[in-house]
Amino acid sequence: NNSGPLFIIGTVGLTFFANSSIGILLLISHVLSAITVGIILGIVSRVKNNSFENKNSDYVQNFENNNASKVCTFLNLGEVLSEAIMDSAKTIIMIGGFVVIFSVIISILTSSKILTLLSNILLPILNIFKIDYHFANGFIAGIIELTNGVSIVSSVPNKAISVNVLLSAFLLGFGGLSVLLQVLAIISKSDLSIKQYLWGKILQGIIAVFYTYILLTAFPIFNLNL
Repeated sequence: NNSGPLFIIGTVGLTFFANSSIGILLLISHVLSAITVGIILGIVSRVKNNSFENKNSDYVQNFENNNASKVCTFLNLGEVLSEAIMDSAKTIIMIGGFVVIFSVIISILTSSKILTLLSNILLPILNIFKIDYHFANGFIAGIIELTNGVSIVSSVPNKAISVNVLLSAFLLGFGGLSVLLQVLAIISKSDLSIKQYLWGKILQGIIAVFYTYILLTAFPIFNLNL
């Protein structure tokens, strides 16, 4: 659901920005935004439904009843481990497949100039915030697939690199359509709502930008020429 420390500090910070401090900054804002969204959605759920706790207890009880036969014991240890390994391998292959497919989609959109056309739609919004139009391609690409988008955003020449960092913070919080479909593939057999997840990820991206801006202005170590 959320990007890990290895990806944010190693890939985004060191590889894309060539700066470990930026990776640490993005990791902090990413974790804080995820926790904040969790708290907000929890409060909203309780306000909307006073019987939230009872429903949650019923869900846990049903889950335990349905999975009682899967409890790991010495007798079925081999079976449980083999199932866990196979499930993990399938998940890894699925995630890798999504990344490859969406990377190909971005390449097709770029070659066919469709990405440029979509980016032009963002220009009026970028002009309002006085953001360089070169960020449009990276932002659109990041909405589609996270890694490619952040890579493009980080490589845009800009005097105030904080703009690159703030846009990257939003993309890391949102995750991209690739991650959205990965989550949908996992929860499709449950009664969890993908709509609530989508709104939660958009909210997380916005909150991540807010936390990143606060950290950039409050701590001199992260001063990147705002």
